[in-house]
Amino acid sequence: MRNVKTGKEYLSAGTTKCDVLVVGSGVSGLATAIRAAHEGLSVIVAEQSTHFGGTTALSAGWAWVPGNLKGATASEDTREEIETYLKALSPENYDAERVKAFLDTVPEAIDFFEQETAVEFTYPEKAPDYQMDLPGAKIGGRAILPSDANAEILGDRRLELQPYLSSYTVFGYMPQVGPDLTQFLHANQSLKSFGYVTRKLLKTWADIALHKQPRIRTNGSALIVRMIRSALDLGVRVWTGTPVKELIRDSKGSVVGARIGGKHGGKVMTRYGVVLAGGGFSGNEQLRRKYFEHDADGGQHFTPTQGHDGSSAEMALEVGGVISEAVSSVGSWAPVTVFRHLRSGKPRLFPHLRQIGLPGMITVDRKGKRFGNEALSYHDFGGAMLDHMRQEKEVVAWIIGDKRLMDKYGIGYAKPWPVPRGFFRTVGYLKSGNSLAELAGRLGIDSVELESTVKRFNDGARQGVDHEFGRGSTAYNHFRGDMLHKPNPNLAPLEKGPFYAAEVRMGDLGTFAGIDTDSQCRVLNEKKEPIRGLFAVGAAAVSVFGGGYPGYGSHIGPGLVFGYRLGRDILKLSEQLSTSTIGDKHIHEL
Repeated sequence: MRNVKTGKEYLSAGTTKCDVLVVGSGVSGLATAIRAAHEGLSVIVAEQSTHFGGTTALSAGWAWVPGNLKGATASEDTREEIETYLKALSPENYDAERVKAFLDTVPEAIDFFEQETAVEFTYPEKAPDYQMDLPGAKIGGRAILPSDANAEILGDRRLELQPYLSSYTVFGYMPQVGPDLTQFLHANQSLKSFGYVTRKLLKTWADIALHKQPRIRTNGSALIVRMIRSALDLGVRVWTGTPVKELIRDSKGSVVGARIGGKHGGKVMTRYGVVLAGGGFSGNEQLRRKYFEHDADGGQHFTPTQGHDGSSAEMALEVGGVISEAVSSVGSWAPVTVFRHLRSGKPRLFPHLRQIGLPGMITVDRKGKRFGNEALSYHDFGGAMLDHMRQEKEVVAWIIGDKRLMDKYGIGYAKPWPVPRGFFRTVGYLKSGNSLAELAGRLGIDSVELESTVKRFNDGARQGVDHEFGRGSTAYNHFRGDMLHKPNPNLAPLEKGPFYAAEVRMGDLGTFAGIDTDSQCRVLNEKKEPIRGLFAVGAAAVSVFGGGYPGYGSHIGPGLVFGYRLGRDILKLSEQLSTSTIGDKHIHEL
């Protein structure tokens, strides 16, 4: 653990002054910085990576913001329905005060970003809540996504943008969930889709050749481009390659600044506080072993996130903050395949967020049995996987498909026909067998049970029914399938060899357990008292949804809204520290 320094120790060192120091440049940190700067405050964003954007820039960019004016009007959504859904989602951990703060702020926050900044959203007609079988769920109106953005608007700073997760792109292009992704799914089945994909890829490749990166950004990368542009326009100092090392407190225990490293190394003294927005702790082995039951002994969790190293949590703990476990799930689970880079041999990860609900694909355990509905959200299916394997030494499963599945859709990172499959075998992503029994032998799973599982699944799939787990029974299930496939977008038999498999381990998109905060984003100590001058937003803070995952963008939505709320209110939340002293000097004199 770091040593927390007192302000007196830094009197002789060079000092940078600002009103607010934000730790982290993901959506929550940038939302805070933008709104605070709009209030006329001086803001520094310190990002430890050499790239800004964090996990937001790798994500699909959706934001779950129920009650936004356009979406609520179009879907005839009500506050009562939203609250009913959230209460049903995680009833034992429903935090009425923080949910109220979130819902009260959504309309104002989204209106602000659209009217006062470079941020633009689109409003899909259909983006079903993840738990469509719960009361209050809606098929659309609550999840929105950013419009594409041209990275050229960042000028010379565009090369500081977090690159896409390479294993999640299609030859360099990052498809957006919805019509864009649908075109890519059917590129080998439709001339129209093939032409669409060809144009997208040629434009992407030309940009990379001429500009070192795709200029037109999609998904979360587009959101970050627009937010960085907005922050810079407001005078926010965005410092990449600048890790925050230690918090600085005054003699009364208030947080008044931080020591930073990197090219801006030194210390930053603040008038109104430090905002911890550096992500969760899923990349921190020590904290993960403590809070992730399945990884208590290590080696059973693989995170594809960027920056979730637990540094925000550690800094909060050092000054008296606590980690809240008042959640139904400590992480937002995302099954991943671990394979290796062809040249370096280093590990690579592919998160299975979109495709395991497609027709002709199942997931089985070591005994060859299915254990859940593959068309659930990645979080809910990941939870089912953890529950099923609670007594197992290894958390491992396999996605299974046949030749028709592989030709038509591929399996995640392993692309469909006509892309050759040898590469995916070579890097350890894909395995195959001419029969189910041969495949089972290569995977080390029970061949008899696998054949029996596939037979049961096929009998129902031919009729468009999953008798075991109800796959394809909700609008959200269908959204994760192929809407053009009949009679059920999620179901097709596995019949024609060779058969293929990709191993699945447990990963995440962030943590739901996190720094304990109140509805005003103030970090709380073990007595539930605010620590003066210290705030936390985004995945660094405990989930406002009590560990539930309501829909697309359940990290980004709260990060955007609570970041906005904190930036708006931080001036009144933090009394000016001009009366606090460090030795014989006032803070404002440093």
